[in-house]
Amino acid sequence: MSTSTIPSSLFESLYEKLSVVLQLTQSSEGVTTPQARQALLQATNDFKNALSQAKDYASSLPGGELSVMDQDEVIEMLTKLKEHKREQLAQFSSRALGSDQPTDSTEGGTMDIDSTASTPVAS
Repeated sequence: MSTSTIPSSLFESLYEKLSVVLQLTQSSEGVTTPQARQALLQATNDFKNALSQAKDYASSLPGGELSVMDQDEVIEMLTKLKEHKREQLAQFSSRALGSDQPTDSTEGGTMDIDSTASTPVAS
């Protein structure tokens, strides 16, 4: 299954297929005749197959295998990482703004590089 485009027609057809099943179950003739039962069986199978295809497609999406709780954990971790990066940027900005006066160490061309600036904080 290609993950480049979302088959929106598949997902949109689910409503229509479910509507057909509901109409057949609530019709005046119900499921009393063999033809009505056969039509209901066909509509139910059609809906079930479309739903199965939609589930398979959704599961094949990147991150589709994650549960809601796992997704929440990833979002929380990324939010913490973003906040940590903002704090580092604020600290760097305050140091850079606070040291506008050239010093002997910066004029000499040597500079300390903070290797932890892009390292995530372990939780």
